Amino acid sequence: MLPEYGRPVNDLLAELTALKAADLPVRGGTVTAYVYDTGRPEVHDAAHRAYAEMLEVNMLDPTAFPSMVALERQVVAAAAELLGRPGAPGIFTSGGTESIMLAVKAARDARPGATRVVLPVTAHPAFHKAAHYLGMEIVPVPVDPVTFRASVPAVEAAVDHRTALVVASAPSYPQGVVDPVEEIAAIAASRGVLCHVDACVGGWLLPWLREAGAAVPPFDLSVPGVTSISCDLHKYGYAPKGASVLLFRDAGLRRRAYFASAAWPGYTIINATVQSSRSAGPLAGAWATLQSLGREGYRELGRSTLEATRRLAEGIRAIPGLRVLGEPETSLVAVAGSPEVDVFVLADEARRLGWFLQPQLSYAGIPANLHITVTGVTLSGVDAMLDVIARSAEAARAKGPAAVPDGLPELIASLDLDALDDATFAQLAASVGIDLGPSPVGDAGPGDRGVDGTNGTGSGDGGGMAAVNAVLDALPAETREAILVRFLSVMYA
Repeated sequence: MLPEYGRPVNDLLAELTALKAADLPVRGGTVTAYVYDTGRPEVHDAAHRAYAEMLEVNMLDPTAFPSMVALERQVVAAAAELLGRPGAPGIFTSGGTESIMLAVKAARDARPGATRVVLPVTAHPAFHKAAHYLGMEIVPVPVDPVTFRASVPAVEAAVDHRTALVVASAPSYPQGVVDPVEEIAAIAASRGVLCHVDACVGGWLLPWLREAGAAVPPFDLSVPGVTSISCDLHKYGYAPKGASVLLFRDAGLRRRAYFASAAWPGYTIINATVQSSRSAGPLAGAWATLQSLGREGYRELGRSTLEATRRLAEGIRAIPGLRVLGEPETSLVAVAGSPEVDVFVLADEARRLGWFLQPQLSYAGIPANLHITVTGVTLSGVDAMLDVIARSAEAARAKGPAAVPDGLPELIASLDLDALDDATFAQLAASVGIDLGPSPVGDAGPGDRGVDGTNGTGSGDGGGMAAVNAVLDALPAETREAILVRFLSVMYA
């Protein structure tokens, strides 16, 4: 509500503090998704100050604000040097999704008439989003059931004259493994097709892991046939959100990502990104973070992240009823359960102990699992995390799997969700254990409210999402999507 008269700044900040009381903590390493922590407060402080300094600079017109051009050149150059092609042209974007959107647009415009994007089933949904927005078609290919890397023969069989872009991940988010980029890029090049590497997670980490001794396969612009690569700086660059870089092999392809319009009598329209007006704050925050850490800072973070990932994977393998999916090549660990240990119940138990582990639903033969993102601060708390996982696994074993009422998934799948208004849908959600009603500020505990299996109520025993996730897991992907859209609508109603 808009107040009749302006409020003092101290009141506003106090309200923000109260509103944030129910949020997951962004520092300390107990939240294993969404946030990235160096464990170095001075680095984050430098980024925040730089962000605020450039907050009101508008990146719409580079001729009006040359400071942002200078900063973007430096940030893009740093990414290009790290990712195998010094001097490669690029674009600073708001995040991985926007980088991917622009990569798909560039491919579409570079190959008129080609409308297909070939990608592994483990590729990020941002490609599906880009295809939906840009009128493209997704052609999914399977991954190896043991390694979870994209099947090279399947990629080769899927690429044809209708293909605009082939995608590989470095790594894929679900299991943290790097697709066979060299083989996939060679297939694309042999067919005259563009190849994009989604290194949004790994682009700013894999080079430092390699320096720390990890066996990192070739994945960047140094690989023949790779024509573009995306790299998020607000992940393992540790910059404030949103900050990503999209690099191209040549300037001609970068120009395909741009948009210009002269079909109106107003100011000149030329955009490098999906957005038009946008703050230079994220760019300055990214620049300051890179400058504050420097190469040695990132080397040290790479070394600690690699050690923490190895210790975490080894520790999880020693816990009865749990297993690590694949061999994590970066800092992402996927933990599957067993008939005795339900990972959704385990996640709820960990949440009660103050730790957030991200549930991932089953898909394309890959079992439901828990995702853990290891960051620079994880090493100091890896033993505590393993203790929480072990205790939570034992509690999950004692409780048994989350119960799904007989016939409920079939009933939900048969519903015409578009025929239900938000209030009716909220009642339906409550019947399967999730309360979408408002929570009092500051009164939300570790299990309160959620949309996608992250932090909702509903188990009836102190909060949890196990039953909800179990129901979602039993539904086809299309029905899951429809339900999630309705959840979001109700939460913002």
